[in-house]
Amino acid sequence: MEPREIRSVLITVPFPDQDLAELKKEFAPAEVTVTRPTDAEGIAKALESVDVAVHVWEIDDRFIAAPHLRWVHCDRAGLTKSARPEVFEKGLLVTGSAGRSAPALAQHAFFFALNLAFDARGLAEKQARHEWGGIPGYHDRLALHGQTLGVVGLGNTGREIVRLGRAFGMKIVGYTRSANVSDAPVDHLLVAQSGDDIGELISQSDVIMIAAPLTDETFHLFNEQRIGSMKPSAVLINVARGQLIDHEALVAALTENRIAGAGLDVTHPEPLPTDSPLWDLPNVIITPHVSPKLVDRTQRSVQMIVENARRYRAGEPMMNQLRPEDLFSH
Repeated sequence: MEPREIRSVLITVPFPDQDLAELKKEFAPAEVTVTRPTDAEGIAKALESVDVAVHVWEIDDRFIAAPHLRWVHCDRAGLTKSARPEVFEKGLLVTGSAGRSAPALAQHAFFFALNLAFDARGLAEKQARHEWGGIPGYHDRLALHGQTLGVVGLGNTGREIVRLGRAFGMKIVGYTRSANVSDAPVDHLLVAQSGDDIGELISQSDVIMIAAPLTDETFHLFNEQRIGSMKPSAVLINVARGQLIDHEALVAALTENRIAGAGLDVTHPEPLPTDSPLWDLPNVIITPHVSPKLVDRTQRSVQMIVENARRYRAGEPMMNQLRPEDLFSH
């Protein structure tokens, strides 16, 4: 690619002053406009002229229609709502902050795994009743060490999950879209683009953790048939996007005890309706799409933007850039 110039920038992310100063320095000599994400009038005026935007949310029609806009960085991990045909038709570069919270999300996945393995709910109920004594059958439960972990998606979060899985002494099977995962040392690698079937991972795994992006190809990746091929003793954990799982099929499998449990930080729809049966199932743990943040999360975002600004000017491939294969049209 040819080198590109940055002339004017819109920032809607409420970064601390120190981080804003770093970004302004990086974008210099470009003119930088900073506005609140809710200032519709200010955003509309800026979009008449800027060629780069750093936006707190995903893009909408205003950004796609902006006459001079060439690159938008969305300070979000997932870009499902931005993966629209119009974006690729226009040739708009859209990047995100995937990876800024990857270690926290990986820990969140293991929060679910440990809670389910150790029956944290049952133990908490015993404690609340001031009862000392085991839960029937508790000595038959298995710790994570030595079990098989299936990791679906080997991006930033998936690789962190692999790292923690290694620390827990688990055997790891990984499933990824492409094979560029040299820093994800799994025991067995399955690659979708090479024709490998995710069914091999599902049938072997004791714990399945989903960390894949939501695209047209991964929508309901875990459908009735695939959930049905899980071990009865296995648990399914999702820290990615709710629509990767067919929730009706999941409810049926959990209700009928055809799988052992689920840990869900994401659901479909969100918020999860109050009448969803998932709330009351004893083998389900739900968190409302939120994880504790890393102490340096903001700085990690800023460094991604700084690096992408360098790459943009140099005409190099961008980090976390939306590709046509990321299209989501559901």
